[in-house]
Amino acid sequence: MRTEIAQTENDLPFIAKTLLESLGNAKVVALEGGMGAGKTTFIGAVLRAMGVQEFDGSPTYGFVQSYHSPMYGTVHHFDMYRIESASEAFDIGFEEYVYSDDFCLIEWPSKVEELLPEDTVNLTIQVNSEGDRVFSW
Repeated sequence: MRTEIAQTENDLPFIAKTLLESLGNAKVVALEGGMGAGKTTFIGAVLRAMGVQEFDGSPTYGFVQSYHSPMYGTVHHFDMYRIESASEAFDIGFEEYVYSDDFCLIEWPSKVEELLPEDTVNLTIQVNSEGDRVFSW
C-alpha cells in the first residue's frame, strides 16, 4: 500500500504523477472518500498529469465524462453518486467502459463494486485532523 499526504492543492500534481507511475497495467482507479474529501479535485490533477488540458468537473448528472489524453488515450471519469444500484450501472453500459482498454477514474465505486475488474486500483482519500488529505492505494 502507498500513502501520500496533500497539505494543499499544490501537492496534488506530485501525488497524481506518483499514482499514474504505480498503476502498472491497471487502467481502472476507484476513488473512495467522503463528501468533500477532494475526489473530483484529485481526478482533475490526474487528468492534467495525463496531459488533458480541459477538465469539466464532476459528471454527477451525466454519469460519465470522457477525455482524450495525448499520452494515455481515452480516459473516462465516472461519478456514481446518483446511481441507485449496480444493475442500473450495468443497464447504461458501465461494464463496456471498465472492460475496454480505456482508463477509468470512478468516484463512489462502492455502488458498482461487483462490476469492477479484478485489477482495479482502490484509492481512498481521508481528511486528517489537520485538514490534510491522506491518499492511500
